[in-house]
Amino acid sequence: MAAIIIGVPLAIYGALPANHMAHDSHYGTLFEASDTTTLNRWHATVLIVLIIGLVIDVMKPATLGFVLPGLRGEYDIEKSTAAYLPFVALTGTTVGSFLWGWLADVYGRRSTILLSTILFVSTSICGAMPAFQWNLLMCFLMGCSAGGMLPVVYTLLAEIMPPRHRSWVLVLVGGIGLVGGYLAASGAAYLLEPTYGWRALWLQGSPTGLLLLALARWIPESPRFLLEQGRTDELKQMEMRFGIARRRPVEVPADAAVAAQRHGKLTAALVITALAWSFVNFGLLLWLPADLEARGFSASVASSIIAKSTLLALPTIAIGALLYSRWSSKKTLVLTTLLTLAGLGGAILPAQTLALEPVLITVITLLVVGTNGLIAVLLPYTAENYPLGIRGRATGVVAGASKVGGVAVQSFALAGLIPTLGGAALALIGPVALSAGLVAYAGRETRGRSLRELEAG
Repeated sequence: MAAIIIGVPLAIYGALPANHMAHDSHYGTLFEASDTTTLNRWHATVLIVLIIGLVIDVMKPATLGFVLPGLRGEYDIEKSTAAYLPFVALTGTTVGSFLWGWLADVYGRRSTILLSTILFVSTSICGAMPAFQWNLLMCFLMGCSAGGMLPVVYTLLAEIMPPRHRSWVLVLVGGIGLVGGYLAASGAAYLLEPTYGWRALWLQGSPTGLLLLALARWIPESPRFLLEQGRTDELKQMEMRFGIARRRPVEVPADAAVAAQRHGKLTAALVITALAWSFVNFGLLLWLPADLEARGFSASVASSIIAKSTLLALPTIAIGALLYSRWSSKKTLVLTTLLTLAGLGGAILPAQTLALEPVLITVITLLVVGTNGLIAVLLPYTAENYPLGIRGRATGVVAGASKVGGVAVQSFALAGLIPTLGGAALALIGPVALSAGLVAYAGRETRGRSLRELEAG
């Protein structure tokens, strides 16, 4: 533990480049693959590595639920005290989203992923902490490391993928990473916890993090950052591998003036959408099992209803990627928000109507489909809408907003304020409807468009 305190700052210092990016550089997105570039083995390798990174990243906070029962028993603490662990961890992920998004714009995308991974490996030591209070500290730092991977990955992928493949790749990679992380967490709990106890679920962060560090050699850096660092050899290498080269500026698109006028409204729309999603996901869906049991369903029946709804919602990511890349990025985001709104509307139906299992499954399916689809397209859409110099920070802000609901919900739980399903849905209908309207008004179509075109004017 003492070595970690000394080693982490030294490792971070060593990973930082000599010079950081200029915030106000006039280059813009001049380096980009052409629209005719085909996906090759280098693209596939990067996608596999980043998916593994996201799975490892999501796996850490997803493990919280599996850790809590054993942790409570060993430390002999009450449920109310143990509830501080997810609260602190989610607070860390919120802080991490803002922090790493900013660092990605200052020190580069690849360096930021490495820094996050180094911290991720070091915080696995929370599996050896002798006291609960030390676990709280390490869980906060773990949350900080885990919170930044997703927005930085989206930002990097947006900059290295050919325009015609960018949309579906971003949605699919993010969706697979999220689902894979939760599956990996549950699988690890099934395999490790019965034999090795809850601490093994934290300690596994060390080998998995070291695996990601070993694979980092295949993660490229942002072309613009390489240019500002004078790393011309690596730029030439990226042209050979990814088809990325200096492109001429494009003409100002027809919607540039309207997009500039509505830019502030779009930022508000994306932040409100992220906040609304976080309250639905971390609040309403988290409280759903308890609410079903309060309505008279047994625990097994409640679990069965949720499982059936989740199975119906499984194809969401693939369908979302298809709609996002073939139909419309903006309309897909609005559609998934409206599906979430429809689920909320169903949740406030009279109790006797919701007591019918087919109705209840339909309502829960709408909520699961809507929320899964919404988060799968929200961050890719954000990454595509902001210029290069602030893309990491903007995506980090929206990612951070998507965690705020989790922190608030845990605060409510600590205070003993857990609303009913109908009460939570009623409170969230307004913000979700507002977010759909704002995106429909201020959003810009990004499907298949060059980032140079989206930044022009």
